[in-house]
Amino acid sequence: MLLLQVNQVARYFGAETLFENIQLEVSSRGRIGLVGRNGAGKSTLLKIIAGVESPDAGQIIKNKQTSLGYLAQDTGLVSNETVWNEMLKAFEHLRKMEARMREVELTISTGAESDERYEALLKEYDQLQHDFNDQNGYGYENEIRSVLHGFKFDDSFYEKPIDTLSGGQKTRLALARMLLVKPDILILDEPTNHLDIETLAWLEDYLQAYSGALLIVSHDRYFLDQVVTEIYEISRQKMTHYTGNYSRYLDVKAAQIASDWKAYEKQQAEIEKLEDFVARNLVRASTTKRAQSRRKTLEKMDRLDRPDGKEKSAHFMFDIEKASGNVVLQLEDGAIGYEKPLAEPINLDIRRTDAIALVGPNGVGKSTLLKSLIDQIPFLRGKPHFGTNVSIGYYDQTQADLHGNKTILAELWDEHPTVPEKEIRSVLGGFLFSGEDVEKTIPLLSGGEKARVALAKLSMNKENFLILDEPTNHLDIDNKEVLENALIDFEGTLLFVSHDRYFINRLANKVVELSPEGSRLYLGDYDYYLEKKKEEEEIAALLAEETTVVDPAPRNKFYQDKEQQKMIRSLRRKIETLEENLTILETTIAQLEESMTQPELLNDHVKLTELSAELEAKRQVQEEQLTQWEELSLELEEITSTT
Repeated sequence: MLLLQVNQVARYFGAETLFENIQLEVSSRGRIGLVGRNGAGKSTLLKIIAGVESPDAGQIIKNKQTSLGYLAQDTGLVSNETVWNEMLKAFEHLRKMEARMREVELTISTGAESDERYEALLKEYDQLQHDFNDQNGYGYENEIRSVLHGFKFDDSFYEKPIDTLSGGQKTRLALARMLLVKPDILILDEPTNHLDIETLAWLEDYLQAYSGALLIVSHDRYFLDQVVTEIYEISRQKMTHYTGNYSRYLDVKAAQIASDWKAYEKQQAEIEKLEDFVARNLVRASTTKRAQSRRKTLEKMDRLDRPDGKEKSAHFMFDIEKASGNVVLQLEDGAIGYEKPLAEPINLDIRRTDAIALVGPNGVGKSTLLKSLIDQIPFLRGKPHFGTNVSIGYYDQTQADLHGNKTILAELWDEHPTVPEKEIRSVLGGFLFSGEDVEKTIPLLSGGEKARVALAKLSMNKENFLILDEPTNHLDIDNKEVLENALIDFEGTLLFVSHDRYFINRLANKVVELSPEGSRLYLGDYDYYLEKKKEEEEIAALLAEETTVVDPAPRNKFYQDKEQQKMIRSLRRKIETLEENLTILETTIAQLEESMTQPELLNDHVKLTELSAELEAKRQVQEEQLTQWEELSLELEEITSTT
């Protein structure tokens, strides 16, 4: 059923056109993603559809019975109520229904009504009970708890006044309340902001099962792939519709552009051929009629428009001044935090050309770890050891290293005063700052513009180890892809924090999960990490089942078994850690052996000696860890065989 229709809608700013002739349809249980460059008008269109703003042309046609909920990006919940009481407001109609049921019950129980009135009350009560049950009246409190839990609000938050919470918490609560209201059409503008990966996964599952229709603007491509089934793209003031998720949209769009160019070029070749024939033969008596016929063909031809070229995107790369050694960073049993540790023990072994994603829930200390590595925040325990020729480039998600009173040009030039202005402008041009744009001051820039300035500064420094904290924040999808391609081509080493799972999948060859219990290494991309986490949860569930079997043995036997299970789990953890270390060692040894066979090193005896010594040391460590692995495996086998 059609719930809402956008018909020939336009928005103008003076003589400028933001968009026009916009057509969009929302059907029941529709799953729509709205995409386009920053500034294309996505948020403006959502406001027009939601009735917050009026269109300059066209109309929004909505079914009168259809309810609509709209949440602008970064909207915090404003209320002096407690968290629980505010969430209850989403079910005000059910609470009134429940109160009326109690009233009717009380009236019926007195028996003071006439027979006719009594029958009417019974009929009303039956209808109330049916409606109450049908609308989850007996389960709405559990629904509130489930949604709050999904957004990381446990029962310790229930009685807290909302106006005492942080901005990010208020934003999550605004989304939670909107989900509980359950409008027929849910319009969300960047709902994934301020959500960690675990919460994003929960939200995806929730929205997939949502009973109403969804219209969503998001730069999170992984999220769009999981949730939406059709894409509307705003580009060059026009709207284009595609069926499928975001990845399908990319494929169809690329195929359509290729097809359009092929048809256009074919027609242009035909036009050129006809025009050439007319020009050569029109004045010759013997061929005049044929030339006139060709000219009529040209006049009647329905000429194809030249396919739109790609909208202007950033184009840049990250070069390195000098390559680092194979060992880039090592950290053993580190602890980070402030007065108390946020996470420990943390172990890192980063090698040249690694691309490592650091993941974990909000508040666990991911940004703190990065700042500790660059010596902005001291480690509570442990010390990082950097390898030979390692130079660090750091990207701060808050852009704190940008100077508030400088122009864009001065921001780069002051750090590289010997570089000619033309070269600085050329770099900035690659980041979409040209002409008078470079004279803008930093405070006047948008979040996306500040991000591009920070990346431009980073690209000029040519360091070989980039530590990046949420580098895709504020970037639109096109510029995210440009950044990804630049980092894929980067010949140095990457350690980055990101909630963008699509970004992680494209870049990472390893994932390090950070938790209060420390770090854990996964040798693959984000999807591999998810698979391994699922396996671990299944194994833990099986072990839990084994340890909860009722044992009628005496009390001391119970404690002996408990200690034995604890020992088994400990041994398995140690064996798994050794296996991961051995995999890394095997890769490192293979790289060293390959390096020693390179032609340019055959006559470099100093370098060969260094590599040989490093290789011997790695083989020694490998032998030691293999011995440990064998001993622990035998010990585990002996224990499990007796249980």
